[in-house]
Amino acid sequence: MLSLNLLPPSNLTLSKPSIRHRINGSLLDRNRAQSVRNPVHGLSPAAAAAAPICRIPESRSDFGRFPVLPLGNFSRFPSQKAGAAASGAPQESSQDGEIGAPKSGMNKKLAIVFGLWYFQNIVFNIYNKKVLNIFPYPWLLASFQLFCGSVWMLMLWSSKLQPCPKIDKSFIIALLGPALFHTVGHISACVSFSKVAVSFTHVIKSAEPVFTVIFSSLIGDSYPLKVWLSILPIVFGCSLAAVTEVSFNFGGLWGAMISNVGFVLRNVYSKKSLHRFKEVNGLNLYGWITILSLFYLFPVAVFVEGSQWVAGYHKAVASVNPSTFYLWVLVSGIFYHLYNQSSYEALDDISPLTFSVGNTMKRVVVIIASVLVFRNPVRPLNALGSAIAIFGTFLYSQATAKKPKIEGAEKKE
Repeated sequence: MLSLNLLPPSNLTLSKPSIRHRINGSLLDRNRAQSVRNPVHGLSPAAAAAAPICRIPESRSDFGRFPVLPLGNFSRFPSQKAGAAASGAPQESSQDGEIGAPKSGMNKKLAIVFGLWYFQNIVFNIYNKKVLNIFPYPWLLASFQLFCGSVWMLMLWSSKLQPCPKIDKSFIIALLGPALFHTVGHISACVSFSKVAVSFTHVIKSAEPVFTVIFSSLIGDSYPLKVWLSILPIVFGCSLAAVTEVSFNFGGLWGAMISNVGFVLRNVYSKKSLHRFKEVNGLNLYGWITILSLFYLFPVAVFVEGSQWVAGYHKAVASVNPSTFYLWVLVSGIFYHLYNQSSYEALDDISPLTFSVGNTMKRVVVIIASVLVFRNPVRPLNALGSAIAIFGTFLYSQATAKKPKIEGAEKKE
């Protein structure tokens, strides 16, 4: 009776000792297959043919050339990443061996979101001003815009076009602050729009990066000297534009300034809320902020100007066709929510500082559009001040561009 000295089946151990995988030689290319050896030794031809074959690379380092995916655990890879891998798109590998989403896809998404954000904001500003010109009651209009946003989100949630997040008491408490700051920013901007030209309000609101740096510094962030120097042209440009503005009004000026404070604080604390409640995306977060803001604003609106609404309505419908007035109000309400919805989708993926810079560049487009639509008179010094403020914003964006990399280097150290 013949005794064969068979080696045990050759198994290879990957990342975890408890998981062993048999490697099939057919997975290797033909050139590499010629450079591997058969671990079966001392066998007769018949026994060697019956023995399981496992082809092992000559060098252990060759395994680094092949992707290693944990079997039976594909559920942790999002579908979009799997689709990117199948299409051959360039991907990033993290230290854990997971395949990251391609940067080009993220950049395209942000470009679309920013484009919608800018367009929707232009439509909102035009029709918002049209309504305020014939119905100068910003508290009611601002409340109606929040109401439109609340109804919009309830429709999305009820129809399941947008999954409704599971919320609890801690979530509502975390949003009380951002909702309050959003309310302050929104009503202050509406008051400013009702008193001065749209272009002037947005020139003053282009100083938002100044408030971003100041308030971020108060909560512990630090900035190099070049960042602080970059905001000086913004301050100077806004000041020059203010003193040369034809429609200058202190109420409009202070409304825009207070709006800056409110929205900067909203952005900073909203980013913290997104970080804490990762299961809530930007759209759902803004939806709940809108609902809470409506509860904040409407009772105060009734107290401030509720007694004047009926008389103001009759004057408004006497100046334009009633259906036209309704259409303007409805468009301003819908597009107010849509442009904020787009901005919060962008805020999901960028920092509050980058958001403020993008918001400021958006104001350039809005200023130009409003001047063309309403034909507001613009003095040379006013245009110069606006240009200086925008140029300061460009310097600011350049000065803050390398800040995340510096922070990342510090964390590595």
